[in-house]
Amino acid sequence: QVQLVESGGGLVQAGGSLSLSCAASVRAFSTYAMGWFRQTDGSERRFVAAVTRSGISTSYSDSVKGRFTISRDNAKNTVYLQMNNLKPEDTAVYYCAAKRATMTTRWDEYDYWGQGTRVTVSS
Repeated sequence: QVQLVESGGGLVQAGGSLSLSCAASVRAFSTYAMGWFRQTDGSERRFVAAVTRSGISTSYSDSVKGRFTISRDNAKNTVYLQMNNLKPEDTAVYYCAAKRATMTTRWDEYDYWGQGTRVTVSS
């Protein structure tokens, strides 16, 4: 069983930055690809970023590319999402997710999910 706990959400003005963390309680964290997704009320969960098991390769949605950075520290069982130049449209609940083996952008291919952390960007 994998437990994921996100932290770091909050309220920030447009143009500001936030750093999200996701701590995983699991053996062999390095065998899981990790992803970040976000969801607003009434919408489906949307891909934000993902990172491979080793942390060498990453993938981003077009809407966050160049502003967000995903990274991981396998020694600390933690994945991060650094968010810069935030925009009001980034407002959402952010979820981290884990899946065995390969990285993917599809939310329905992830096996484990955290409870989410809310990010609100004011204009």
